Amino acid sequence: MKPKFERVMLKLGGEALSGESGCGIDPREATRIANIIKRVKDHGIEIAVVIGAGNLWRGSNGIEAGMDRATADYMGMIATVMNAMALRDSLERLGVVTRVQTAIEMKAVAEPYIRLRAIRHLEKGRVVILGGGTGNPYFTTDSAAALRAMEIHADVLIKATKVDGVYDSDPKLNPDAVRFDHIDFMDAINMKIGALDSTAITLSMENNLPIMVLNLWEEGALERAILGEKVGTTID
Repeated sequence: MKPKFERVMLKLGGEALSGESGCGIDPREATRIANIIKRVKDHGIEIAVVIGAGNLWRGSNGIEAGMDRATADYMGMIATVMNAMALRDSLERLGVVTRVQTAIEMKAVAEPYIRLRAIRHLEKGRVVILGGGTGNPYFTTDSAAALRAMEIHADVLIKATKVDGVYDSDPKLNPDAVRFDHIDFMDAINMKIGALDSTAITLSMENNLPIMVLNLWEEGALERAILGEKVGTTID
């Protein structure tokens, strides 16, 4: 089956690497995620990844304790690089050539983010993990993923979460919550969906970048979405 997309931006939460504890980095979980990415890449898909840092640091906790917002955000950006390095290691051990680029220069551990270099890596079949968010405080990694997706000309932004799409209410609290197969950008913004922040959705809307929200832990969900099956919720 021919894949529906040629180049994708995959947005992962930092919790994807933490396992059941929700904290820290579990190398076994990193390997599990790497295997999912490898299966998609084996279809000839070019993959870029933006990963969050919720497993290591949540800036909101620091802000609530009186920490300066910019300081808390920079700490989170640095933490995303730790996650990026862990995921790169897992991918490389599976034989997947991977590069980490960061918006905050860390020459000893990663390349600086350079748009054309990232695109060149993708064209050569390498997975590119983009750490450090946007390099600026006050922006989430969701917004960073949307921004980078447009910069590298991705066909779609895939937000991989622990829920299988967008619902009209919280499915954990409401057993009768209804899942949408498709919603448009304005509805997503007005609903204030929890899966993505409004800045990322607005940025995607203004640049016609479709978003898919799916459950990364559902067996084969990411692979099936890439191949064009109806999985999760599409926002466009």
